[in-house]
Amino acid sequence: MQNAIINITNLRLRTFIGFNPEEREKKQDVVLNIEIHYPADTACVSGDEVEHALNYKVVTKAVIGIVETGHFLLLEKLVADILSECHRHPTVTYAKVRVDKPHALRFADSVSLTLDWKN
Repeated sequence: MQNAIINITNLRLRTFIGFNPEEREKKQDVVLNIEIHYPADTACVSGDEVEHALNYKVVTKAVIGIVETGHFLLLEKLVADILSECHRHPTVTYAKVRVDKPHALRFADSVSLTLDWKN
């Protein structure tokens, strides 16, 4: 089996994230890193037919919709919702999502949370 790994790297979006009053009123930057595995046997030998591959644009557009329209108190909920979208596609065998919240702590570049899922 040929296992394909799609990496979506440093997808920068804005959302409502946090439970402090100012965080609930103003969108903040978040940075997403997503890893998705799926079997690519058919896509690799199929004569270059798109329908045999996982369409990462479809996944990314759905993720953007979740993030940009959502209101989240916890990073855990945001990451879990993104992860659910990634493994909603039937061919996905593994997915890992990391979300960074830049400037969440005064002396840190960011705070991040990672969750993964395996079929």
